[in-house]
Amino acid sequence: MRDMNIREDVKQRLENGDYSCSKEYTLSIISGKWKIVILYHLGHEGAYHFNELMRLLPKITHRILTKQLRELEEDGVIYRYNETINHRQYTFYVLTSIGESLMFIIDAMYDWGERRIEELKLTPKYNISEKQE
Repeated sequence: MRDMNIREDVKQRLENGDYSCSKEYTLSIISGKWKIVILYHLGHEGAYHFNELMRLLPKITHRILTKQLRELEEDGVIYRYNETINHRQYTFYVLTSIGESLMFIIDAMYDWGERRIEELKLTPKYNISEKQE
């Protein structure tokens, strides 16, 4: 049996009629340590090329960023295009209309987190400077 990721597993269960909740499908699309962060930035700041995303997320590895972007593209959430700037080829990523439709969910999650952190009187120390997988 081949190794299935959660997105494939959810798609298979949808097709087989063994599916209980549409929230599960939504979560399978945005699940991944960096996907929500990537979508948040693309949704609020527009297109980024790969190296810009690497600089924006210094803890992410090249392999993980590639994997997360590939999955988002396969799911139709982002679109990849190439552009030549000053005789150099760049690959850019931008939200599709499907990706844009997720922004209200992502924004609501961000707002909820901000309110909850404030309610708990926590002082977050956001640190994304060390590489992790």
